[in-house]
Amino acid sequence: MIDFDVLLRSAHARHADYASASPFPHTVWDNFLPEEVAEAVSAEFPANTGDAWNHYHHYNEKKLAIKSLAQMGPSTRAVFEALQSDEFRGVIRALSGMDDLISDPDLDGAGLHMIRRGGFLNIHADFQSHTKNRHWSRQLNLLWYLNKDWQEEWNGNLELWNEDMTTRIHSILPAFNRCVIFSTQGKTFHGHPNPLACPEHNARRSLALYYFRDEEDECALTPTNYQPRPQDSGVKRILIAMDRQLVRGYSFLKRYTSLNDGLIDRILKRF
Repeated sequence: MIDFDVLLRSAHARHADYASASPFPHTVWDNFLPEEVAEAVSAEFPANTGDAWNHYHHYNEKKLAIKSLAQMGPSTRAVFEALQSDEFRGVIRALSGMDDLISDPDLDGAGLHMIRRGGFLNIHADFQSHTKNRHWSRQLNLLWYLNKDWQEEWNGNLELWNEDMTTRIHSILPAFNRCVIFSTQGKTFHGHPNPLACPEHNARRSLALYYFRDEEDECALTPTNYQPRPQDSGVKRILIAMDRQLVRGYSFLKRYTSLNDGLIDRILKRF
């Protein structure tokens, strides 16, 4: 299904460009997996917004996610398993130079993501430590897109911003079978903050995987750090900051109590 030798050769060829990329290490990898694999996963991608989906609806984002492999089709499960395998971790090690990367079997925050018309994800740097595996620090993101004929005017481009949030450096169309892999640190700001303007029957679809490293000691809890853009109003800046603090509180409860995404989903899906 997936030729890891082909991926490995491409990863080695991309390493220098990955390391020197601005505003932080990343690569945009077109035709990432064989066309028939991308088509099979696309055909299985759930089209409805039923009970399988977790609802991430708050001021800084509006999206849907499935992280349970049991709720995915066989081709989709096979891709997740391949991208979490030792062989693929060798690929991303060759690309990034990072050793000892760990796949997350819980898919915390990862999985299948779907964003419908009006949805968005404000600019942010990702949470830096796993909420349950407290020794794990987050190192790298993989986003694989499954959007055929996506139009620029629909919004949804992945934006990469500089560290001081003054300039958007890249705007990447979420095209079919395109993969974006990037290092994730405290100021690797990215997102797609403009509400989607795609047709009602369409949606922005992606597969997300995050890779970690075991630090042996407990990592500080560092939740998602949402940021305003230069053009955002004062009111919006305040609301982004307020919601950021709510996310911080939720992350604390998720790490230290039995609170989980399923419970909060039953609340958020009302909005």
